[in-house]
Amino acid sequence: MNLRRLLAALSLLIALTPVFGQSEITLEKLWLDRYFSPKTITRGLSMQDGEHYTLIRDRHHIDKHLYETGELVERLFTTEGILEDGNGQAMGIDTYEFGPNEEMLLVGVREESIYRRSRRAEYHIWDLNAQQLTPLSEGTTQRLPDFSPDGSKVAFVRQNNLYVKELDTGREYAVTTDGHYNHIINGTTDWVYEEEFYITKGFEWSPDGRRIAFMRFDEGHVREFVMMKYGQLYPEEYRFKYPKAGEENAIVSLHIYDLDSRETTRVDTGEETDQYIPRIQWTKDPGQLSFQRLNRHQNHLEILLADADTGEASVIYEETNDYYVKITFDLTFLSDGRHFILTSEQNGYNHIYLYDMEERLLRPINRGEYDVLSFLGLDEDQGMVYYTARKESPLRNHLYAASLDGSEVQQLTRGEGTHSPSFSAGFRFFINRFSRADEPPVYSIHRSDGSLVAVLEDNRELRERVEDHAFVKPEFFQFTTSEGVSLNGQMIRPADFDPDNEYPLLMYVYGGPGHQAVVDSWNTFNGVWFQMLAAQGYVVVTVDNRGTGGRGEAFRKMTYLQLGKYETIDQTEAARYLGGLGYIDAGRIAIFGWSYGGYISSLCLAKGADVFRAAIAVAPVTSWRYYDTIYTERYMRTPQENPDGYDDNSPINHVEKIRGPYLLVHGSADDNVHYQNTLEMANALIEAGVDFELMIYPDHNHGIFTSTARWHLYRLMTDFLNRSIGS
Repeated sequence: MNLRRLLAALSLLIALTPVFGQSEITLEKLWLDRYFSPKTITRGLSMQDGEHYTLIRDRHHIDKHLYETGELVERLFTTEGILEDGNGQAMGIDTYEFGPNEEMLLVGVREESIYRRSRRAEYHIWDLNAQQLTPLSEGTTQRLPDFSPDGSKVAFVRQNNLYVKELDTGREYAVTTDGHYNHIINGTTDWVYEEEFYITKGFEWSPDGRRIAFMRFDEGHVREFVMMKYGQLYPEEYRFKYPKAGEENAIVSLHIYDLDSRETTRVDTGEETDQYIPRIQWTKDPGQLSFQRLNRHQNHLEILLADADTGEASVIYEETNDYYVKITFDLTFLSDGRHFILTSEQNGYNHIYLYDMEERLLRPINRGEYDVLSFLGLDEDQGMVYYTARKESPLRNHLYAASLDGSEVQQLTRGEGTHSPSFSAGFRFFINRFSRADEPPVYSIHRSDGSLVAVLEDNRELRERVEDHAFVKPEFFQFTTSEGVSLNGQMIRPADFDPDNEYPLLMYVYGGPGHQAVVDSWNTFNGVWFQMLAAQGYVVVTVDNRGTGGRGEAFRKMTYLQLGKYETIDQTEAARYLGGLGYIDAGRIAIFGWSYGGYISSLCLAKGADVFRAAIAVAPVTSWRYYDTIYTERYMRTPQENPDGYDDNSPINHVEKIRGPYLLVHGSADDNVHYQNTLEMANALIEAGVDFELMIYPDHNHGIFTSTARWHLYRLMTDFLNRSIGS
């Protein structure tokens, strides 16, 4: 061992011994005690007057607060003495919704997770005037309950059928009756729409409450995926419909149910059935339903208006793209019935546009070479559009207000970091979540001009813990690749960093399309683990490769048809660059990623075997042939059309190149990136005679998120790093 390696090993040994007077960062504190978890503001909903907001307090109460001061006004509901379990304990509130006149409150308890975004629960209706509680429906749990516009009814989904409950009579009836598991879905969505289009609610009330538009999925011909559920003498099979790339999707149709006639009209969505209907939305006119139609390649989007009486539809907006069209929730119809607002990447950046119903572009609302991150709403009274954007830097964002006529733009937030605002009804106030890479989240109330009203939560206790544990401030940097591409990075170095020593390096990667890991915001879990590793003598770095977000369409979409190729090149070049710095030991570089990041870390260890000493891959995609239609084909088209794009950068096709330690981790009940990916990777490694380490978490999903499992996993990964590159 040379002198520099000896000094580096000594430094690591010293770092493992806590400094007197300084608390040690441990995985027990992180995952078992959640000692470093920031406090949040839970389930804040604005009330209609725009003067008040509500919060769930201690999971048992719904409290009403004043925006002007943040003060508690009254307690609107409590489960204590009203909603209790068999042991007399008050149930926790999982979700709630006000009726249109705010005299009724829909409260969900005993919520169960189905997939990533879908839930079922026991729902009850609380009459705020009569102080009386009634169950929404007897028997099985319900999904997606939604008040009618006049508050007299609630529509909901149960066992793949759509129902309506009349609150005055208590009568309940079915809108559909053909729903059947793994065959017909009414009023909600299938797995792939939920995961990739971010929707589970597949029905909408018309503005006058006379009709309900709903989606129907016929997934009878979609192939099933089978997962085993363990924990009992004979494991059970769990089967669900999962369309893999190039395979058949569900056939989606759109229908409008008339509550007076009890008749259903089918909407004309076109002759093509191998397509997507990613959004449905009523206009301000109760006789007009809008829906979005997207071809399977996802590069041709149409917005159509359907006549609610006949189902006939016509196109009011059309967009094509050389790569793919981004689907959002940003479509807003103006109350004049003649205009709408949407976001689009038509000029190379995600911007906001004003159109009329004749498909004529009137004007862009914002301009410039930057991406709008989120459209937050339109205040028609004041003619202002609110949005967040990375205008000054891809690392940070602000809240902006732009006039509808495009004449002015105002920045409403202060503080360089990441802002996540949520407006009150009427746009008089907003609640903001602000954080930086070295500053835990602060929740505060602001007036619409950005002026501060009150701080709701400053996470002072966490700030003290961070200081007590001597967290190191992450540093941002840039470097230029051999192809002349500038990439953004973030680095955490040991508190006692000495540039004359050599340190082992851990690189963290996600790297997937549109994602950003290098941002100036608080990193709750991985960030704390990275701080722990830095305290033990590691340098930890994250680099956003080509294909990631915040830098416009050309940067984000350049990986089209060849996922993995440029991401791997960039991460490998980043490792070479870092290994050339005097204080990084180029022989001790490891890379870690989860999901898409596990895919990239696996590819890097294979294709960059001369650079990366070791890799950790948690829940990795190992071949895009195993992943779902909507996500994969958006970026790759089908395997039948693009076989080389699928296979050239699949880790299972490069296992023979792996030379260093490799840790594979997966949850056996991962409904998203299937356990199949890791089993096939393991099989390829075995056939190639390549050694590797494997950890399976039985009955855990993609997140492996229980406290004990996460603690076990991060202990495993820490030990793997210490054995692989730590000395």
